[in-house]
Amino acid sequence: MADRLAENVVHFARVLRTAGLPVGSDRIQLALQALQVAGLESRRDFKATLAACLVARAEHRALFEQAFHIFWRGPDLLGRVMAMLLPQAHAQAGMPPPPENRRLADALFPQQPASNNDEAPEPIELDAALSWSQREVLRQRDFETMTAAEWNQAKQTVKHLRPLFETRPTRRHQRAAQGRIDWRATLRAEPRGGLLPRRMRPGERIAPLLVLADISGSMSRYSRMLLHLAHGLSNPAERRHAPRVHSFVFGTRLTPVTRLLKQRDPDLAVAAISRRVEDWSGGTRISACLHEFNKRWARRVLSSETTVLLITDGLEQGAEDDPQCERLAFEARRLRLSCRRLLWLNPLLRYEGFEPRAAGIKALLPEVTAHLKAHNLSSLEELCERLSTCN
Repeated sequence: MADRLAENVVHFARVLRTAGLPVGSDRIQLALQALQVAGLESRRDFKATLAACLVARAEHRALFEQAFHIFWRGPDLLGRVMAMLLPQAHAQAGMPPPPENRRLADALFPQQPASNNDEAPEPIELDAALSWSQREVLRQRDFETMTAAEWNQAKQTVKHLRPLFETRPTRRHQRAAQGRIDWRATLRAEPRGGLLPRRMRPGERIAPLLVLADISGSMSRYSRMLLHLAHGLSNPAERRHAPRVHSFVFGTRLTPVTRLLKQRDPDLAVAAISRRVEDWSGGTRISACLHEFNKRWARRVLSSETTVLLITDGLEQGAEDDPQCERLAFEARRLRLSCRRLLWLNPLLRYEGFEPRAAGIKALLPEVTAHLKAHNLSSLEELCERLSTCN
């Protein structure tokens, strides 16, 4: 094989690795050997050979497709990725970001190091380093008013949020250094020379979590960021220290997205949800969606120890025709009685003069355990602290 082509294959594999795909040296060597056998008769065979050797999971296929067309001279997608790198100064509020993975753009177009020339360096007029004060400003910045760069920084911050979840006692017992004597284990160990008694204590497990996110027009951007948080909770670094998470989104209808959030790449997971949901950035029918959840899903995913995160602004469509919103209050009461606590995350609490005047908000307020903010990183940090407590 020509050395130039081998270098390009190695470079392409490194781009995939930088973008987040688990491409090791063994897979690169396997791809080079496979190309010698398969040959280079067509672009289709070349692509299939690289995909078979470098792609390990089905969810990595979309990122590989984008990288292949861009790296091996795909002018259309190259222009789209370059457009992603430009500042989105005229983006309309409420519009979802492009579905492409931004990490691929960073891997293909890294920052070039400064050239070693004899010219005097220009004075730095603005230091772009993220100082402590800038981090504090980012924590207090509303998701709706963030720029593209701030949005990417916020996603990285949400990715590393790891709440210390509370544990709930179980009826089963486990071995422990201190506690009551386990007579069965003690008698089993006695023939083998066990002199000290075995002890046990009640077992513990992390309380499960349920996410119900409103993806209507007024909630699209906030729910997108909270879905990134749900993705981080669904894909923890250590499974035994993380809860079982079930996720749903609703607008005019209810859609389960738990399996879609199992993808390792958060950008691809949220993009898959936006493609799957037909009513994204549409209207809101909270009572109808809660009724469907209570009827079809409550007994499957809820228990008496589950914490429910209801992410919505409470602005029910058609609530003016029913001032009391009896149906919404009834469904919220059923949801609260089916779980241990119901936490309502409302972005409208960002306003200091907020008053519960809307009929939907008045119907939901008496039925929730707590009414919390959910409009910036600071509020998400408070939510993580709240999840680690029993209140």
